[in-house]
Amino acid sequence: MNDTQTTQEIEAARGYEALFVPSLFRQWATPLLDLARVATGDRVLDVACGTGVLAREAQPRVAPAGLVVGLDAMGGMLEVARELSPEITWRQGDAQQLPFEAEAFDAVLCQFGLMFFADQPAALSEMHRVLVPAGRLAVAVFDGLEHNPTYAREVALLERIAGPAAAEALRAPFVLGDAAALAAMACEAGFEDVAVSTRQGIADFPSITSLLEADLRGWLPVMGVNLDEATIQRVLTEAQVELGDVIEPSGRAVFEVSAHLLSGRRG
Repeated sequence: MNDTQTTQEIEAARGYEALFVPSLFRQWATPLLDLARVATGDRVLDVACGTGVLAREAQPRVAPAGLVVGLDAMGGMLEVARELSPEITWRQGDAQQLPFEAEAFDAVLCQFGLMFFADQPAALSEMHRVLVPAGRLAVAVFDGLEHNPTYAREVALLERIAGPAAAEALRAPFVLGDAAALAAMACEAGFEDVAVSTRQGIADFPSITSLLEADLRGWLPVMGVNLDEATIQRVLTEAQVELGDVIEPSGRAVFEVSAHLLSGRRG
């Protein structure tokens, strides 16, 4: 990766931390940590850690004797994570081939990352491998689009204005909406006491424009879709009407989101 790509990746990660973490992702950290019963002395792995919000929340729970490791494939995300919490161990690597010895962790967590792995069963098998016997798993994924209607309408808007490739890129985070299939995948990976609960959260963005721009200028390019400025402006303009019902009097965009929390343990 050249210096320009590195700088762009770091800036994108800073934007992710500034917008997506407080608006959408931070709220799920405590439920996941509770589900995995993370406590003092635990060795915890956060897979697909991004800028590290889950790892940061885990750190005080395991202190003073525990260990938190955050792993991500993207160097820019890890650079921002190190800036925010240098005391945590950050590793670059592939979730489908975790760079750790077997039975290295008491708890493995993954917050909204499993959907994007090319081989999801392999990633779950790797999480199983690095857990100690009776080690705990906790994973968050988005529910299906049919249960996330605001995002479903955004997908439809993109389909109409920007075309199928843009719409498909925005569908990607919602591909693990089938709770029974998710549980079956975890069982196939060797986990026991597998359970999936569905919970409602709140997305709270500064505005509709900030929500859409984060997707159009941030997420879509990551997925290989780059829209021209005229198309972006048309989407932003029409979103004010199409998604107008989620705009608060303050101007913030606030709506419910549905997610599955998967738990299990290594036998």
